[in-house]
Amino acid sequence: MFEPVIAPSGTLLGLLQRGRGDGTLHALAAPRAEALAALDHCVVNDPRQDWQVENRSLYYARLYLDLHGGLDTVEEHLFGADDHVDTDECRTGLALSVLGHLASYGRRDALLLLRRYTATGSNWAWALDELALRDDDTALRGLADAVLARFPAGPEGDAELAAAVRDAYEPRPWRLWGEDPRDSVGGRVRAAREQGSFDRWQRQMRPTGPRPGWSVQAVFDWAQQGLERGSVLHLPAARCLTAVAGPDDRQLIVEAARSGPDGARCAALHYLAEGRDPAVLDLIEAAASSPSATVAEAAVAAFERMCGEAAVDRARGWVHRPDALGTSAGGVLASRGGEKDAPLVLGSLRQAVRTDGPDARSLYPLVDGAGRLGIVCAAPVLRHVYRETASSELRGRTARALAATDPTFATGFAVECLWDCEETTREIAALHAETGDVRVAERLRRLAADPVEEDEVQTAVRSRIGGPDVPTA
Repeated sequence: MFEPVIAPSGTLLGLLQRGRGDGTLHALAAPRAEALAALDHCVVNDPRQDWQVENRSLYYARLYLDLHGGLDTVEEHLFGADDHVDTDECRTGLALSVLGHLASYGRRDALLLLRRYTATGSNWAWALDELALRDDDTALRGLADAVLARFPAGPEGDAELAAAVRDAYEPRPWRLWGEDPRDSVGGRVRAAREQGSFDRWQRQMRPTGPRPGWSVQAVFDWAQQGLERGSVLHLPAARCLTAVAGPDDRQLIVEAARSGPDGARCAALHYLAEGRDPAVLDLIEAAASSPSATVAEAAVAAFERMCGEAAVDRARGWVHRPDALGTSAGGVLASRGGEKDAPLVLGSLRQAVRTDGPDARSLYPLVDGAGRLGIVCAAPVLRHVYRETASSELRGRTARALAATDPTFATGFAVECLWDCEETTREIAALHAETGDVRVAERLRRLAADPVEEDEVQTAVRSRIGGPDVPTA
């Protein structure tokens, strides 16, 4: 999947791609044709950096409802020729999820598209999961023949069917089809369910893959062999060392962490970091400057997993380093430092934004730390990250930090956050938005009565405006 191209944050398309609450507000104020074109673009060109942790589907579905938008563009996207060429679920997953939410709101055209795509589309399993949550038993039973036709009778087709049944996210359709009296439907599905259960049991009883011998050197050899095969085994090897290493093995492990082969060195660093060995911080510092990127990355990862005051104290000395260890040290101080570390965390936050931009992964702990430590003078930087980041996950973290640091949050960003794509961000807004604003009162009433809204958001809303039976405005 190609990286999405994100429009500037000041444009309607850029706001909708980011899932910002202002995107909805601007779309409702824009010419309807322009707003629908931008919305369609977002749905058929998934703008998320990571679709597994960022939400957009409910946000876009609600906007289709508010704009009374048709689904012609979505239909063309799902049933075009590309569906038979590019079968990656990322191409169609967002569109299918949007249709699922629209079906929950009673849009029959969305429900019919999901049924049709389940019968003919390449990402049929996703569409079936959406229907499993929303469609009636009769309609689901009617899809059995079309779905089972994808698995020709015979050993290969039966094995693929067993895998599909075993890996289904929503089991309801398969249970219904298993009740079908026809052997070609019910018989096949029941056999596939039994085979899937047997396969799962077999994998649990007979784990595959190489395993290390029961000595420290054998574990090191195993880690090195894995690295040479392209398998990163640092963490499992460190856990194995915990099981096999004794006090007499410490010197061997320290030497491996100092100058061993890359696989052994990485495993040793993780093992010593987990045990808070007194020598490990010096070893990490040396390894972080290694010409081997594998060793340097493992050293930083081992440091980030460390707890205790010794690691925090060393982070204070490393935070000014212009490398990955310095960046990591800023994150450690943000996560585990005290009030006296606030200036260092603020400096790291500013440096990360200047150097790597508003989407840098290093910003996540720094933003959280700014909120945790209540760094009021971080608010201008946080507001910049909030506006510019393309990640709705990072924006939600930033909103939480702003709630703790920015006295204008309740009357500013908290208002637009009530329309945000992330439920955690809407929850923050519901707790903080100034209810004297007429838009806030109206939005809170709508969220409280929305049957599709998340429970946590509705709980937060009702804590502000009253009991469970809040009438719509």
